[in-house]
Amino acid sequence: MSRAVSLITLSYGLFIGWVIYMANTGQSSLLFQLVSAIPYGDKLGHLFLFGFLTLGLNVALNFKVLNFKQRKIYYGTIIVGMFVLSEELSQYFLPSRTFDVIDLCADITGILVFSIISYILSRRISFKIAS
Repeated sequence: MSRAVSLITLSYGLFIGWVIYMANTGQSSLLFQLVSAIPYGDKLGHLFLFGFLTLGLNVALNFKVLNFKQRKIYYGTIIVGMFVLSEELSQYFLPSRTFDVIDLCADITGILVFSIISYILSRRISFKIAS
């Protein structure tokens, strides 16, 4: 299962990379048009794009954690968080993009919500293995 999740997560990450490339180069796509037709579609897109990436990466990394000040933080959460922060901040320097704090908040919300889902999922999996 881990190999399948890893391939799906990699494919999904490449899809996100393509979306970012399209946006960074000022290109239009049917996907962007669909998102703009949905109320708050851009913000929901940020939330779910990076939320699902966080969940997929946490599962693909077998819920490995970093202990930080008596807290456990998933490596997938850290990786996606660092990527999102650098990607959003880079928009400030790109003429075709606009840095938006609300986008960053939507990204962080997605990462946090899907990190909680990762925690619940890891507990259920470990409970079934222990039973």
